[in-house]
Amino acid sequence: MILHCNYEELGALKQGANVLLGHGRGEGFSIAAPPRGRTEVEALLPRLGGDLTIETLAEQRWVARAIQAIVESLKEEMDLFIITAHPADESAVASYFQYGHALSVLARVTEMGQEMEALIEVVTGAPPSPEVAKTFLFPG
Repeated sequence: MILHCNYEELGALKQGANVLLGHGRGEGFSIAAPPRGRTEVEALLPRLGGDLTIETLAEQRWVARAIQAIVESLKEEMDLFIITAHPADESAVASYFQYGHALSVLARVTEMGQEMEALIEVVTGAPPSPEVAKTFLFPG
């Protein structure tokens, strides 16, 4: 399955990943990420050059976890800009759009996972087991 992302969404995900990984905009702060979220974001970052091909439910789940961590990081960054400056400050407004674009991708990847789970259940007659989540392939 293909997760389509536009230019702004990819930019937001990259920015959020860099902030989460400690490569922020240079304002002297970074968001602490749990090791698992950090590892998943590090693995996702090189794939953020265009649409994402997701072949298994297990892959969708780790992509969703990485994007969730990015969204949380961008929300924390947005909150910080609002608190330290002003809600209408340029950095706060820009961070709102970054957060919104990433949140939109998270919603789509979550929906994709629900559709993948439903299709696996229709085909196999049972909810996806961890093994099926890794081996049931979806066309790209």
